Amino acid sequence: MITLSKEDGPADLAGVTHLSIGVSWDPTSGSSGGVLGKLRRTVGTDLDLIAIAMSGGDPVRLAGLDSLDPLGNGALVHSGDNQTGKGEGDDETVTVEFGRVPTNVTSIVFVSAAFKKNSAFSKARNISFKVYDASGGSSQQVADIWPSLLTSDNACAVAKAVRDGANWKLEVINTTGKVKQGDEQALMRFAVNK
Repeated sequence: MITLSKEDGPADLAGVTHLSIGVSWDPTSGSSGGVLGKLRRTVGTDLDLIAIAMSGGDPVRLAGLDSLDPLGNGALVHSGDNQTGKGEGDDETVTVEFGRVPTNVTSIVFVSAAFKKNSAFSKARNISFKVYDASGGSSQQVADIWPSLLTSDNACAVAKAVRDGANWKLEVINTTGKVKQGDEQALMRFAVNK
């Protein structure tokens, strides 16, 4: 297993038929202790993993939030919305079956966002992104991506799968920014030019 970074450049995914990206986080009380801190840990923190299918520079489909199979053929599947960060393992995952991705989709941008009102990166800790080779029916973790989340921003473009002829490559983006909470159009605009 390796830790992928921006500086590594694109990783060749030749031979990978199914790729999964997972995000996990733990709820935190932030700077407050006492009853309020305990309540925040109990309620949890809602981060979201979103995959945005791009055709050139245009976002065409979004997996995540309420859309679990936006292409309708199992090519891009989201595991569902975890609203607390509680539990072991990945809290949300997106799996791509490259052979089913329509040819007009040239890249898929993976974004993590504190998308819903009152959610924030600062209210989560131990944020982790894992890359799995899910070819052959079993998932094997092959890499970690550790984006810099020491930010007041509420979105991070984590990585991008890019079509390269008949194959795909995965590159780390690790770019943060602000999106208007609850605005899917703002989320898609954030993915443009990443």
